[in-house]
Order: sequence, then structure tokens, then C-alpha cells
Amino acid sequence: MGESASAAQTHAALPTPGQHGTGSLWKLTLGSIGVVYGDIGTSPIYAMRESLHAASRDGLSRADVYGVISLLIWALILIVTFKYVVLILRADNRGEGGTLSLVALVQQALEKRPVWLLALGMVGISLFFGDAMITPAISVLSAVEGLNLITPRFQTFVIPITLAIIAGLFFVQRWGTGAVSALFGPITAIWFLTMAVLGLMHIGDDISILRSLNPAYAAGFLVNNGFASLIVLGSVFLAVTGAEALYADLGHFGRRPIRLAWVVLVWPALTLSYLGQGALVLSNPAMAENPFFLQAPEWALLPLVILATMATVIASQAVISGAFSMMKQAVRMGLLPRLEILHTSESQEGQIYLPKVNAILAVGVIVLVLVFGSSSNLAAAYGIAVSGDMVITTILASLVLLRAWRWNMGLVALVVVPVLVIEGIFLGANILKIPDGGWVPILFAAAMVTVMWTWVRGTRHVQTSARRGATAIEALIEMLAKSSRLQEVPGTAVFLTSDPDIAPAALMHNIKHNHVLHERNIIVYVQAATKPFVPDGDRIKIIKLSDRFTRVDMTFGYMEETNVPRALALARKQGEKFDIMSTSFFLNRRTFRTSKTQGLPGWQESLYIAMSKSAANATDFYRLPTNRVIELGQQIII
Repeated sequence: MGESASAAQTHAALPTPGQHGTGSLWKLTLGSIGVVYGDIGTSPIYAMRESLHAASRDGLSRADVYGVISLLIWALILIVTFKYVVLILRADNRGEGGTLSLVALVQQALEKRPVWLLALGMVGISLFFGDAMITPAISVLSAVEGLNLITPRFQTFVIPITLAIIAGLFFVQRWGTGAVSALFGPITAIWFLTMAVLGLMHIGDDISILRSLNPAYAAGFLVNNGFASLIVLGSVFLAVTGAEALYADLGHFGRRPIRLAWVVLVWPALTLSYLGQGALVLSNPAMAENPFFLQAPEWALLPLVILATMATVIASQAVISGAFSMMKQAVRMGLLPRLEILHTSESQEGQIYLPKVNAILAVGVIVLVLVFGSSSNLAAAYGIAVSGDMVITTILASLVLLRAWRWNMGLVALVVVPVLVIEGIFLGANILKIPDGGWVPILFAAAMVTVMWTWVRGTRHVQTSARRGATAIEALIEMLAKSSRLQEVPGTAVFLTSDPDIAPAALMHNIKHNHVLHERNIIVYVQAATKPFVPDGDRIKIIKLSDRFTRVDMTFGYMEETNVPRALALARKQGEKFDIMSTSFFLNRRTFRTSKTQGLPGWQESLYIAMSKSAANATDFYRLPTNRVIELGQQIII
């Protein structure tokens, strides 16, 4: 669901969005069906069932069925088609989408990153990550539960089979999905076609279900049921969970293929599925128990369960890939410590695997399956994270319209306010689920926000502490020019720094303890851009500090790898003369001690220190040659 921004992991063989031609367009469209629409495509398995169950607490009338189907269909029209397909897909950050892209666009327009914008980004990321745990659990579990309709004897095997599938899914992440990703699009396309055919087969059961296309039935249901309709809306919202993937995967497939897939296949298939399920229930109310699977003839039930399970595994893979990409972007933007990022393909840079993120997700999903035990119980925990994330997306998009695109305030209000009101109602409806399980994503999101805020605040505090008593780089160069006690050694030394105005700690320690100075010294300052990719022409800025010292400012996009040696190669092309084979890279390894008299609260200091210890090796993160890296220690009191 959601920010499956690492779609590159699941379509390695696809052309890039920038390529033209009918063949490339259809390949990208097919790829988007498998990755972008995998999650929203599995919603019919449980969305209709849960909505009817919520509406039938006092008995289920024909008007209730018309109203529920109308709500489902118009939720797809208003939230997915109007908000995402028509409006939000236009708000790309140089071709990239997702919550962090919107944050970056607003930051560019404001020319700063205020605290409230940082907070919105953190909450959006945290809600998505909580949702990324629930999606595989409810999707796979709902598919496997179809076995109960074949024979009740399968009931005892539903949980073990679900756990086996989920464990296998997370276990294979370390090897990547490139080998099977070519099948994702075709399998999901077959899934949508199957849903459409099943729906068409049953619309004739009660042709009056077509009345549900009239939004008056949705409005009438809300008016007649009043506050009680909020409970139903909480279940109706399940039909649009996964819609945010349309925007998140924009950079991997492009606007046109995503729109084409929605209009030509996905939207019609979803609509036909809900209409068919509604007609089936109108003709036989007992079918409301599980209308999706009961559409299938008896002989086709087992194949449908198998196909549904494959579709939910593909949807879960897209979510997992998105979690990897989202965490990578959060690290690049300084919201989290360095995480170990492994590449699962030599040819596709976007195929990544984050062991710690994978382990956290795997444990979380397995625990959810064991604790909740059924997709109906999990539905109570599902939706609140997505609805909150959608509200944040709408708020950020309105800021982009106002500040970046310079739209008139009245026009922005006309476009955004109706969407915000609808999403606010959905959010309110999902808030009612908190006692029944909605607290799970909220609790996890709160923990994630705490972790990210601690890292941001702690990093700022450490930088402030490091500046106290530090030596300015210009002052150091001036002192070294007058000193004759240091021994000059041949070659080039590269010192990485987080503050370009002060002398790197590793340089100071090298001078103090080793009493040497290299023939050439390069101070490297790495910063993240507010755009996803930076062209090589803008990658580096060379500042000559003296005959011996040069500063190289490197800028990387938040979707890129932080490859320092590759950027240094660009400096050589611009006239910096050094032999990369005789270059040593000096890193400063910081260790922290808590302080009772200054700094952060005790609990936050302890959390920050634990996070810093778990950070990935800087050598790997910056892609430095391991045989030419020297680490010098520094102890900082925080």
C-alpha cells in the first residue's frame, strides 16, 4: 500500500517513463497494474464484506445494499479518480511522487524547512510504515480465508498457511524480486479481468443494482443512518486503501501509464466487482457472509483462492519495496540514522534490501496475524493510517498549489476543500475503530515519530556541541602555513565533514596524534537536495582553500546513492589533480556519553545513543573503498 516508491524493485525489465513509443507505453502500463494497483486491487476481497457487515447490525435492507455499493463506487470516483488521477499526479517533483516529494516541493517554495513541515513529513512517513505492516497481514489472510468456503476443515490451517506465505515473502527479500517481477503485471491483470468477469456474471442476478451508480443512494444512506453511517464509512474506506500508490510510484512508471491502467482496466474491474457482489447479495442475502468468493462457481473456487493469494502476495511485495524506498529517502533527508542498504541487482540501482526494515516489518506482520486472527478483526485496525496519510497528502498538495504553482486562493479552496472534507469524514469514521484495533497503527506511528524527532533533535544538538571549541578551517589552514613541525607525506587525504566551516575532527586528530599532513587534502561536504535526482553538472562545487586544501561540496538527490568516489571522479574531470589509487579516506567515528547537566532529556539521550550505535558503517554508506579507509575516534558528551 501507499508509498511503494521502490517500484523499481519489481519491474527491473521495464523501460523508463521517459521512453516513448506505443510498445514502451503498454509495457509501463502493464507494469503499473502489478505494482501500483496491486493493493487497491485486492480490496474487493474484504471491503464489500466488511461494509455490509457494518450496515447490517439492525438488519440489511435493499436500500442499505444500494447505499453501500454507491458509497464504494463514489469513493473510487472522488478519492482515486478525481484526487489522485486528475489532480495529484500533476504535482511531481521532477517526475517523482510520494509524501517526501511533496515535502520537498513545499520546502523549495518556502526556501526553508520549518518545523511544522518537518512534522508533517514525519507523521506521513510514520503512518505509511504502520500501514505497511497491516497490508500484508490483512491481504494474505483474507485470500487464504477463502479456503473456508471449500470446506470448513480448512479453518485450522488458515493461520499456519498465512504465516508460511508471509514468512517466505520476507525471507526472499534478501535476493530481490527481479527474477519474478516480470510476472507481476500479467498476473495482476488476470486478477482484474477475473474480477470483472465475475462481476458481469452476477449483475444480472438483480439488475436493479445499477441504481447504485446514482450518488443519491450514497447520500441517502448517510442521511438516513446519521452518525451510525460513520461505522459503515470506516469499512467503505477499505475500497480506496492503496490509492496513494498512484502518486508514490509516479517516478517509476510515469503519469500516462498510471492513468491509462486506471481508466482502461482497474477502475472498470473494481466497479464491476462491487456491482456484481451487490447484485448477488440482493438476490440472496445469505451471500453477504463472503460475497467476493461466493461469486465463483463451486468448481472455480479453489483456483480463485489461489489467484487471490498470488495477487495479495504481489500487493504485499509492492508495499515492502515501498517501505525500503521510503526508509532510504528518510535517511537521505536526515530523518533517520544511516541504515544498511544492500543492492540485490548489479544492473538495477533501484533494487534494494534493508535488513533491519525487513526484520521489523516481518515481526510486525506475523504478530498482527497471530493477535488478530482474522481479516475481519484486522479490518478494525486498517484504514486509520491510510486516511491520515491521505489528509496529509491533501494538505501538502494545497501548499504546493498555493506557494509553488501560485494558484489563486479561491481556486485552491474550490478544488481542495471538498476533497479534504471527504477525507476528514473518512478519517473520523476510522477514528471510531481505535478501541477495536485502530490503536495499533497510531501507536506504531507515534513510536516512529518519536524515533525520527529524537534523531533530528539529537543530530542538531551534536552539531552544536561539536562547534563549541572547534577550529575554523580557514584558521587551521593559516596556522598550518606557519608551522614547520608537521611531516608532509605524499598522496591525497579525503576528510568527510558534516559542517564545512569547521576543521573535520578526523583531520585534527591526524595532525595531533600522527603529526603528519598529506600533500593534498580534500574536505568533502555531502548534502541532500530537495529534488530526487541531481545531474552530474550540478553534482559538485569545488572551492580552493589553499595550495594544499580543497573543499568539494557534493549534492545528491534523495532518491540517489551517496557515492563519494564517483563524485570525486567528476572533480578530477574539472581539473583537480589527484590519483584515486593513492588516496586515503579519513572518517570520524563518534561515540557519545550522556550528560546530567546539559543537552537532551535522559530518555532521549539514551535513545539517540542507541540509534547512533545501530547506524550502518559510513564506509559502505558512502561507497568508499574499504582498503583505503582510516577511522579516528572522537568522544562527544551530549
